[in-house]
Amino acid sequence: MLTSRKFFPSISSLRALEALDRLGSASAVAEELALTQSAVSRQLQTLEGQMGVELIRRDRKRLSLTPAAQDYVTEIREALNRIAQASLRLQVAPAGGTVNLAILPTFGMRWLMPRLPEFSRLHPDITINMTTRLRPFNFATEPFDAALHFGEPDWPGTDRLLLKSERVLPVCAPGLLPHGAPKSPGDLLRLPLLHIQTRPRAWQDWFAQMGVACPETLPGTLYDQFATIGQAALHGLGVALLPNYVVEQDLATGRLVAAYPDAVETLGAYYLVWPRARGNDPSLRAFRHWLAAQAEPEEGLPR
Repeated sequence: MLTSRKFFPSISSLRALEALDRLGSASAVAEELALTQSAVSRQLQTLEGQMGVELIRRDRKRLSLTPAAQDYVTEIREALNRIAQASLRLQVAPAGGTVNLAILPTFGMRWLMPRLPEFSRLHPDITINMTTRLRPFNFATEPFDAALHFGEPDWPGTDRLLLKSERVLPVCAPGLLPHGAPKSPGDLLRLPLLHIQTRPRAWQDWFAQMGVACPETLPGTLYDQFATIGQAALHGLGVALLPNYVVEQDLATGRLVAAYPDAVETLGAYYLVWPRARGNDPSLRAFRHWLAAQAEPEEGLPR
């Protein structure tokens, strides 16, 4: 390990450089770090002097990073995130452990959340912190130990646990079908279709599984989450292709009806994924083993 002080700049200086790269102005950096602009400037000058490298371009009152500084920030951002993550674990659960989990909002709320009280009862010393993420991310630059993921098991640099397969069903408000459900799946092409951003080809895949030829591009409105697309369906804006676990209550109460009765299995599945480097973390290992017991008996999934 390098021991010369030259190679250990202050955290304050590194945070100022990282924030300038991310925010683009000294005033924004000063606001985020609760410093004056002159203090930010001094932090950056100190860092340049210590490194012996020009890091900042000064054009009148505007500051920007040199190419060398941009490359440097890419590496130190990961280190700063890891320091923050380690400090959070130390402060939040000094007597036990912590798992910082990225969740898919609907799956997290409908599938994971009702089960968590049992985990808390079995492992009262482990804290589960949850934050919503809709798409895959780089674990090296985000403060997460694991994530709930839908899709193929292809997240680079991770190991995985299969949690749940998924079947989807086309549903809509009863008023959208005054004469009853269509007699063939192709009839749905004449109805307004609702789409979700994270699964842009969901309808094309459904029609293909039903043996129906459809255009490569299907018209319709676009939504970012199951919660919003579900509300659109409830209010009669169109037909939504939704997982069974999302719509079962609304189907049971009659707020939604099946626009076609056949649910089909999607091409993806739900997984817990985690970076290989954290695979032996005791808290994550306990959470993973508990989740495996939740998934296998209820869903009958292959291991």
